[in-house]
Amino acid sequence: MKSFLKALFVRHEPPVALRANLRAGLAAIAGIALVGGLATWIDLPLLIAPLGATSGLLFGQPSSALSQPINVMGGYLIGTIVCEAAFFVFPGAWLAAAVAVGLTIVVMRALRVTHPPAAALPILGFGEPVHGVQLFLIVFMASVVLIAFALVVHNLPPRRPYPMPEEPDRKSG
Repeated sequence: MKSFLKALFVRHEPPVALRANLRAGLAAIAGIALVGGLATWIDLPLLIAPLGATSGLLFGQPSSALSQPINVMGGYLIGTIVCEAAFFVFPGAWLAAAVAVGLTIVVMRALRVTHPPAAALPILGFGEPVHGVQLFLIVFMASVVLIAFALVVHNLPPRRPYPMPEEPDRKSG
């Protein structure tokens, strides 16, 4: 039992330099500010909670598979479609949200485009009256802005490879 409890507190992330941590935090501030500025300009509620988690991945863990553009866009597209379908099929919003979270995870994993913040979209749909085309536009526009900003940030000195290049053993052909 003692080793189990001890395992709960083992940190698996390697230590990161303060400068890299500050860069990630400042990039997240600027990225969310860009989305917020765009939201104000076009009068669309683009600032949704899952974007905070997306920013944590894009700017704090850019080499993670979960942070790659295909995962962000694919995960959010799947989350949006599954969310809308579940709210259409299931009568109770809480049941629709629960089913949609589970199905979003299943489909993202099956298509290898897992982006955990996208699984939060059904919870957003449960509490907010944002659905259909408006939900798709919000998620699409905000994701494009954050990914574009991540591309800029990670290609400024000191450069970090983003998006990650294709692994040689994964290439088809």
